[in-house]
Amino acid sequence: MGLFSQAAFYTTVNHLKDLHHHCGREVAFVGRSNAGKSSAINTLANHVRLAYTSKTPGRTQHLNYFSLGDDNYLVDLPGYGYAKVPPESKRHWEGLLSDYLQTRTELSGLVVIMDARHPLTVLDENMLDWFLPTGKPVHILLTKSDKLSRQQAILTLNRLKSHLAEHFPCCTVQLFSSLKKTGMEEAEKVIAGWLKKT
Repeated sequence: MGLFSQAAFYTTVNHLKDLHHHCGREVAFVGRSNAGKSSAINTLANHVRLAYTSKTPGRTQHLNYFSLGDDNYLVDLPGYGYAKVPPESKRHWEGLLSDYLQTRTELSGLVVIMDARHPLTVLDENMLDWFLPTGKPVHILLTKSDKLSRQQAILTLNRLKSHLAEHFPCCTVQLFSSLKKTGMEEAEKVIAGWLKKT
C-alpha cells in the first residue's frame, strides 16, 4: 500500500483561523497555475478525481486538506501566477498561502510542481526564495516530462540539479509524469521521510 493510497478529502480552509490543529504532519503541494499539480496529486493517490483538475488555471483557491491516515495530511495549495479571478480574490488567497507557508508549524516540507518544459520560471524562483528562510525541505516534481525526449528530460534535470545545488541547497528534484505514471516511487520515498514521526 502506497503512502497516498488512503488519501481522502478532509476539509477546505479559506481563513487561517479555520486551520485544523493536530499532532501529525503536513506536506504541501504548490505550483504555478496549470503546471499539473492536481494531476500529480491524483496520480500519487491513484485516484482520478481526488484533487480537482481543470484547463482553467487558478481553480484551487483554498487550502484543500486530504487525510493520509496516522494524523498526517497532504495540503493542496492555490496555484501562483495567472488566474482568471477578481483581484480581491487573488489577494486573499496569496495572503492565505503566504501566512500558511511561513507560519504553519505542522508543515514538514513543500512539494513544488514545475512543468518540465518550462522549469524554474521567475515565479518559481520567487517561491523558493521566499520559502527558504523556513529551513524546511523542498522537493520539485518536473511534471509532464513525457512531453520531452529522454535526452531532453535528463538534460533539464541535470541543469536544474546544478542550479539548485548552488542557489537552493535545501531542494531536491526529480522527473515525473502523471500520464506515464513515472516517478511515483521516488516522490513517495521523499515525502514519507518527511512524515516520519521522530
